[in-house]
Formats: sequence, structure tokens, C-alpha cells
Amino acid sequence: MSEMKRSILMVGESNVGKTHYGAQLLKRLIVGGGALYMEGAATNLTPFEKAMDSLAEGRATEHTPSTTYVESIWPIADSLGQSASLVWPDYGGEQVRSLVTERRVPGAWRERAVSATDWLLLVRLHTIRTANDMLSRPINTLGEGRVDETPHQVSDQAKLIELLQMLLHVAGINRDAPLTTPSLSVLLTCWDELGAEGTPRDILEDQLPMLFSFITSNWKNPMFMGLSALEKPLSQSDADEGYANRGPEEFGYVILPDGTCSPDITLPIQRLLADNSTA
Repeated sequence: MSEMKRSILMVGESNVGKTHYGAQLLKRLIVGGGALYMEGAATNLTPFEKAMDSLAEGRATEHTPSTTYVESIWPIADSLGQSASLVWPDYGGEQVRSLVTERRVPGAWRERAVSATDWLLLVRLHTIRTANDMLSRPINTLGEGRVDETPHQVSDQAKLIELLQMLLHVAGINRDAPLTTPSLSVLLTCWDELGAEGTPRDILEDQLPMLFSFITSNWKNPMFMGLSALEKPLSQSDADEGYANRGPEEFGYVILPDGTCSPDITLPIQRLLADNSTA
């Protein structure tokens, strides 16, 4: 069995579900039954142990502190004979927002952008600010002066594009041709709150067309999937007894690129292995 060194640059702001997905994914790898399983002893599980304990009690975990940036290494394998040492990060989502607002990429983020084999962009559409900005106003209004109107701000969609551009720049990646390395996967998180029908690709194109156009113009085969790591909202204070009794590993699902639903939340990572093994 050949082993690959896979390192994920996980990009997601606060409250997109990074820690919950990490905890649920880790639980599935340990328990087994999915497309991926843990092949050996993982290192530095501290960031996810508290989250797994909270979910086992039927509670949501606390927000990751803004100053935190730690990495766990998980030896994983699948039924196709592919194995990898997966580097999985946990960090405060405020760091992602500050990359754009401060226009500065700290050393840890620069190193991760350079070394990562796969980029995973987590987008929670429910929290994206989609109000008109200077890039979305009708062109016939651009010359009008409106003193009664608040200044237009750069949208969250434009900030996500700028974030990807910054990371591509610091990683020194040549964009003369559509990229295959690093790969890019987009996970539309908290899918259960969207109430939308269609494939993840179609929904992203419909709701964030500028971001979708940037991604499909710069990556050769970007992957679009939906994710509900918990399957339902949980409170940090009030335990969901039904959730605790069944066990958190019984909850969560992914929406595959073709729009079908699967309870196996390891599939986004397994498909990274499968796609790169044939690249």
C-alpha cells in the first residue's frame, strides 16, 4: 500500500463549523464504517477531544479561541489501498478574516499555503453578507451621487476571492493554466439550514456567482460538496438527549457533487485521495 503525505489548508471564517467537522470526522475515522478509517495512532488530538466530549453529551462545542492554531496528524487509509498522513488544522476563524482586513499573511499561514497539497474552503452561505457592493451595483447607477445612502462596502463574496488570491500569491503558485495542485474543494457547510434544492455547484453559482467564476477559472477540477456535520442545531448549554443517546457518529451527512446525500462524512477527504492518485 503506497502512502502519500497529504496536508490540508482548511480555510473558513468563524462559525462555519470547522471544529465540529473535525471532531465528527475524527470520530468516524476511529469508529470505522466509512470510506476512510484510522490506520494508526493519531497525534495531538487535544483540539478535538473537548469537541467530541461535548457532542457525546448532545451539546455544541465552544468557539475556538482566536489565537489558536494547532495541527493534528491522522494516519488514514481507504478500501482502495490508498493511505495518507493527513494534517488537519484547528484555529480561530477570526484569523481568516484578519488576513484580508490587515492584508498580511502570518508565517504559519504562509507555510501552510506553500506545503498544502489540498485546499478546503468552507463556506456557510447562511452567514454570507450578500448586500450590494461596488462590484454588484447596476452600471447605470455608478455615476449617481446619493447623499442619503450609506457607503457601499466590499462584500463577503469579494473578500473570499481576495483571500484566495492572497494565499495563491504567498504560495508562489503559477496561474498561467488552471490549477490541479493544490486541489480545491468547496464545502457548503450547515447544509441543513439552507433549505435549498440542487447540486452544491449550482447553489454556489446561483448565490455567489463571482466567487464561483473565480474558482472555476483558476482551478481545473474544483470539487463542490455540501456538508452538515451535526445534521441539526445543537446548543452549548442545553443537552439534546436524543443526540447523546444515539451518539454523534449517527448524525451528519454530505451532499455529493451530483446532489445525492450520503451519511459518510469522510467522503470529501477520501475523494481528495482518489482524485490525486490518478492525477
